[in-house]
Amino acid sequence: MTDLKILGVPGSLRKNAYSLGLLKAAVEVAPKDVAIEIADIRGFPVFNQDEEEPAPEPVKVFRQKARAADAILFSINEHNYGLSAAEKNVLDWGSRPYAESVWNGKPAGIMSASIGMLGGARAQYELRQSMVFLNMFPINRPEVIVPFASQKYDANGRLTDATVRKFIGDHLAELARFTRVLRHEH
Repeated sequence: MTDLKILGVPGSLRKNAYSLGLLKAAVEVAPKDVAIEIADIRGFPVFNQDEEEPAPEPVKVFRQKARAADAILFSINEHNYGLSAAEKNVLDWGSRPYAESVWNGKPAGIMSASIGMLGGARAQYELRQSMVFLNMFPINRPEVIVPFASQKYDANGRLTDATVRKFIGDHLAELARFTRVLRHEH
């Protein structure tokens, strides 16, 4: 089996966002044959179709990395019962130009964290709806939904909860397995 490259996409621009903490933990617990790079989504202007080409440099770099990745790992926050503006903006920039979407046919994992008791479940549902149109293939289980996130990180934004870290490892193992199935590498 070949090594897999996964691009982690954070759902927030904050430097100590819970979603970024989930991605940093994913890097730490990833299977040995899986490399995770965390995308930098700062510097993306708000998507405007009138200005989509030529794309701004941060978007060009992101698109190249997304195309080169074997799978995508979304780590999202929930804002007002849905996706954050930053996450939606990344989806929009990645989907354009229409015939060149970086998302088309990509397997995907989804993780979420929030300070409330639903842990971002509503935002995950919204992302899954978008993935239907984007022709992405999200894994279903094990889910990584982190409620009461403020209790599961240290002061530096590092995820310390052992149970959540195990779920992330299991999620990545399934994403790797599913990616290989889609690539016919079982």
